[in-house]
Amino acid sequence: MNVRPTGDVQTFLTQALAIDPAAETDRIVTALRGQLRGMRKRGLVLGLSGGIDSSVSVALAARAIGRQNVLCLFMPESDSDPESLRLGRLVADTFGVEAIVEDIGPTLRAMGCYHRRDAFIRGLVPEYGEGWASKIVIANALEGEGYNISSLVVQDPEGKQTKLRMPLPVYLGIVAATNMKQRTRKQIEYYHADRLNFAVLGTPNRLEYDQGFFVKNGDGAADVKPIAHLYKTQVYALAAYLGVPEEIRSRPPTTDTYSLAQTQEEFYFSLSYDRMDLCLYGLNNGVAAEVVGQAAGLAASQIERVWADIAAKRKATRYLHLRPQLVDEVEEIGT
Repeated sequence: MNVRPTGDVQTFLTQALAIDPAAETDRIVTALRGQLRGMRKRGLVLGLSGGIDSSVSVALAARAIGRQNVLCLFMPESDSDPESLRLGRLVADTFGVEAIVEDIGPTLRAMGCYHRRDAFIRGLVPEYGEGWASKIVIANALEGEGYNISSLVVQDPEGKQTKLRMPLPVYLGIVAATNMKQRTRKQIEYYHADRLNFAVLGTPNRLEYDQGFFVKNGDGAADVKPIAHLYKTQVYALAAYLGVPEEIRSRPPTTDTYSLAQTQEEFYFSLSYDRMDLCLYGLNNGVAAEVVGQAAGLAASQIERVWADIAAKRKATRYLHLRPQLVDEVEEIGT
């Protein structure tokens, strides 16, 4: 049944997404402590990007188990924005946690990450090479029906950008090569976790977790995911309460994956996180499309398109959430 609130629509949905930051912090901290005891681990390792999600996760981890039991990793590579490292250091210093720089660029080069990616790009742009840059962008969910189409944007050494439609093999090849970055970072995280008897902390928020915005066995791999139940709006509320630097709280969410600057909105979600939160909450809780539309500043028909896109992404990325498939279920020892 669709929920049709009385009164101000924006207030209704804002209150629906509101949390008590102190109470939520206590709840997450208590859960983390219990989870670590259950795994018999003495600390937490996580990759720190300088973004809002990893910054909040660091603050929660430090509160849960003490800053001396938290290790943050900076894992830049050839396409990384130097700002990410600077902001990551700011977060580590703010919460007093140990941080290590692990440059994964040489590893990626040795595995052929950049070479493989560029070979697929040259299938569309033969002259692509030294001095060029690129990114993948997605069509706006509000502008059409059905699945969103991804395009390749390339920039030549003179700064001219060109946008091209990608055949499926080119898209899959670029993404496959790029996914090496997330999987290499996770290898480094688990190396440090194993040597310290720590657990690995994953940093997806609810929107990313629901929509499959992660790489399987890459940034999707973790032992604990303490903010996966929180909408991005709620993560920002926790960030303010926990003292995450304002510079990070005011920075637009980015992917920092491709050589051209890229927001999460243009790469995957099509809408800003606050609008996506309203759409996802409305879909999850049976709020009428016209009600969500009033709060988000969109027409009901546009909300319906966004909901269709959410459903399509859930279907397409279900595989990412699946555990390994067995012929017969095997009873877990100790259960």
